[in-house]
Amino acid sequence: MDMDADKLANAQRVLGARSETEAVDMALDYVLYQAEVFEALDRLAVEGGLIDAFASSSRSSRSRRRVAEP
Repeated sequence: MDMDADKLANAQRVLGARSETEAVDMALDYVLYQAEVFEALDRLAVEGGLIDAFASSSRSSRSRRRVAEP
């Protein structure tokens, strides 16, 4: 693979990886995890989302803003 050596070194440092290979593997794990999270949020949106627990209490629970809506 051809990649930016500085970017790889920075990622290795941030991730605490012992090698470049470990840094790339950890970064790929992170990307795949994020994909799972976004897929779950998409499924949640299809099911109707969540009530925003931090929305203003002056609004009724029916009119509260929903999060993760399509």
